[in-house]
Amino acid sequence: MAVKPSIPKGTRDFNPIETVRRNYIFDTIKKVFYLFGYLPIETPAMENLETLMGKYGEEGDRLIFKILNSGNFLAKVPDEEIEKRNVVSLSNKISEKALRYDLTVPFARYVVQHRNEITFPFKRFQIQPVWRADRPQKGRYREFFQCDVDVIGSNALLNEVELLQIADEIFGRFGINIIIKLNNRKILAGIAELIGNEDKITHLTVAIDKMEKIGYEKVISELNEKGFDETALRKLEPILKLKGTNSEKINKLEEILSSSETGLKGISETKKIFEYLSSLKLNSKIELDLTLARGLNYYTGAIIEIKSADFEIGSICGGGRYDDLTGIFGLKDVSGVGISFGADRIYDVLNHLEKFPHDTETSSKIMIVNFGEKEEKYCLSLIENIRKAGIPSELYPSSAKLKKQMIYANNKKIPYVILIGEEEIKSNTVTLKNMNTGEQQKLSEKELIKTLNNM
Repeated sequence: MAVKPSIPKGTRDFNPIETVRRNYIFDTIKKVFYLFGYLPIETPAMENLETLMGKYGEEGDRLIFKILNSGNFLAKVPDEEIEKRNVVSLSNKISEKALRYDLTVPFARYVVQHRNEITFPFKRFQIQPVWRADRPQKGRYREFFQCDVDVIGSNALLNEVELLQIADEIFGRFGINIIIKLNNRKILAGIAELIGNEDKITHLTVAIDKMEKIGYEKVISELNEKGFDETALRKLEPILKLKGTNSEKINKLEEILSSSETGLKGISETKKIFEYLSSLKLNSKIELDLTLARGLNYYTGAIIEIKSADFEIGSICGGGRYDDLTGIFGLKDVSGVGISFGADRIYDVLNHLEKFPHDTETSSKIMIVNFGEKEEKYCLSLIENIRKAGIPSELYPSSAKLKKQMIYANNKKIPYVILIGEEEIKSNTVTLKNMNTGEQQKLSEKELIKTLNNM
């Protein structure tokens, strides 16, 4: 008995309608990227393992899909090494490559590798799949697309503002109401300094980034397990529970972090971004969120996260400023900032809110019914002219029963059907049927094309 085929957990097949809808997402995003002067690049699905490891923090490194070396990958590994069963040590010996975890680190590698070909500031976008060995759940997949937009080679805060404008424009075109959350890595560093745990900033950011998901008490419990004492946690509490408007939060933070030069620098950058935004007419709600940490080690300044205001699914876009990412590949003092749109989660939001345009449900606007060999020849000439007019159309490939052909058109949600029999051929006309209303009208070829272009 044949084994029923399947696909790995956390991956998906996409049917024609889903693929058309996904392309609608990609095309909409691309148009806005081009509008703001960004150009596309592509990088390989796999990178050298050493390129990726150590860039995402301890938790991120564990989620990297490693690729076994080809051939007898255990041949050069000593038996005692295998017997130790040290997964980290062993995987580094049998894997030299890995599937990319995100598009930002490969982008940094690209910039360093092609620096003599690039004009800085370099504005690029990239729309490609990434892979993470995560536990699949609602809105979280092991293979998914990211739509990244970055500018590198400039530390101007206008870049952060432009990225927020891009996000506001894209989600506005989708009809999705969003909440943009901002924070700054320097503010988080200042908080770590204030509570006397500068050396534990990674543990701090990883824990507080889970605040919305697991709640305050569990965050405090996790920090306690990581070595944060009661005094530190008491100092941390009023910061994490800070309420008020963005201005009120910033003013209070200036008082709390007055002794931290790094923290004040982060507050200054955040204030400047809000000042720029005040002169713009964005439709999105923007708030300062001190629990926003995005636990990736390479962020050094602004941190951005965007969520749907009308559907709970987690982050649908996020990113931030990174000053040192290219430095790890040998190119120092090149600052960058970028955000990544999660196409798969955006799809789920659009689907749930029923925001997809109706024309994403079908590729064809017209289907010509096939009544037989004589009619086929007439129809071939007609459909050629319809397509030249830019109207997506198809001719049913055989003279099947009319009911069968109509069911086909209905299942594909084709809105119009053309009927051509002996009478139409003699009068050089067609009968156009509206599949939604059932209304029929006789038209000449010229009238038909004009009518379809106006619909």
